[in-house]
Amino acid sequence: MKNLSKLEAVLWSIALPGFSQLLMGQLWKGTLFVALEFIINIYSHFNSAIMLSFTGEINSAINVLNYQWLMFYPCLYMFAMWDAYRSAMPKDEQLSFLPFVFSAYFITVGLMYSTKLTLFGVLVGPVFLPMIFVIPGLITGFFIRWILLKWRRNAVQN
Repeated sequence: MKNLSKLEAVLWSIALPGFSQLLMGQLWKGTLFVALEFIINIYSHFNSAIMLSFTGEINSAINVLNYQWLMFYPCLYMFAMWDAYRSAMPKDEQLSFLPFVFSAYFITVGLMYSTKLTLFGVLVGPVFLPMIFVIPGLITGFFIRWILLKWRRNAVQN
């Protein structure tokens, strides 16, 4: 069983959901996350869409995807990342889940609009648009966390 820093835990989880849990000795949970990632990835044809997107074939990426399966991916991915972060963080850190939750929400919305939304007149597609939507998700989550923590501190002081 290895102790990971929060950053190391998140980075391993970005590489593949479940890796951080496996490194920390959480074998059942890590195996479950890896298995779910593989199942969703295979049934959604996500790797094919990634390859097509990176070669500029956005319409082919859209056509190859099974969106019914891919819609599970953002929540699994962000939950596994949050779980890795939570397992590596100090126990007194509050509301750390909010940036992860809002990122999952925003990525899912980005995925839903990925067949229609363009950026500078170019269709961004089902890989890049959800990735772009991580940024407003994180900003929203950190902002709401900041507000709630500030509100809690003020409520305790009064």
